[in-house]
Amino acid sequence: MKKIVFLAIGILLFYATPIHATLSNSKKQAPPQTRIEITLPNSASVWLSPGKVKMEWYTKNIPDDKTIQFYLTKDDMVVQELGIFKNSKFVEDVSLDRGLAEGTNYRVIGIELFPDNKYSIAKFATPFFTIKKAPRKEKAIVQTEAKKVLEVSEDKPVVRESFDGRNLNYVNEIQVKSENIKINLRDHGRVDGDIVSIYLNGEAVVSKYLLTYRNKTFDIKLDPNKSNDLFLYAHNLGTSPPNTVAIEIKDGPVSEKIILNSDLKSCEAVLIKIAD
Repeated sequence: MKKIVFLAIGILLFYATPIHATLSNSKKQAPPQTRIEITLPNSASVWLSPGKVKMEWYTKNIPDDKTIQFYLTKDDMVVQELGIFKNSKFVEDVSLDRGLAEGTNYRVIGIELFPDNKYSIAKFATPFFTIKKAPRKEKAIVQTEAKKVLEVSEDKPVVRESFDGRNLNYVNEIQVKSENIKINLRDHGRVDGDIVSIYLNGEAVVSKYLLTYRNKTFDIKLDPNKSNDLFLYAHNLGTSPPNTVAIEIKDGPVSEKIILNSDLKSCEAVLIKIAD
């Protein structure tokens, strides 16, 4: 009888111990919740475009070797990808695009990349802050034999500010070597029925194209005598506005990827110039 009791106790211990251990291990394996908070820029910040800026942040439960992606938004539209940086808590000399418009409705968004817990991704959006245009370089006085002339040290290209009643916001300047380039278009983010046109110098080079995840290639010929404006024109807003397009500009073996946003009131644009 004692043998039977001892055997029953042994069986209970045999089955109970692994269950307890498994429950304990499952609790230990659950990754902690992560957090990120951007402290710079803040509501008092004023950034100058073009120029170099600094960002500061702190995190919780995100290792230093993990990476965070930062975006600059205006009216909740992404206007520039600021970069992907290791969790060093600050980064300096981040370049702002020349084409950013002045305004008080900018925010920086930070998103944790490759989180250990995919159900808890750290995200943060700063309060609105201000971006102003950097002052142009002062005119230099150059003495000639006959007279003094004023020479501007920085030559700003003449560009259109609107099209078809919509404002154009320039987000980037690109230099290429050839006047014949290719562009690849695809939907950036969710495929939601976006229909767009792409204009070059006011002429449609892509007309009412339905965006998908698959790249579509178009050939483009630039004007070698000026800065060419390429902009995205939205014909609808899809189911997840605004229209957002990933564009790859291919100049022979070299390529550059940009993201343009557009709604029914404004269009984002880039300037493309053939290098001297």
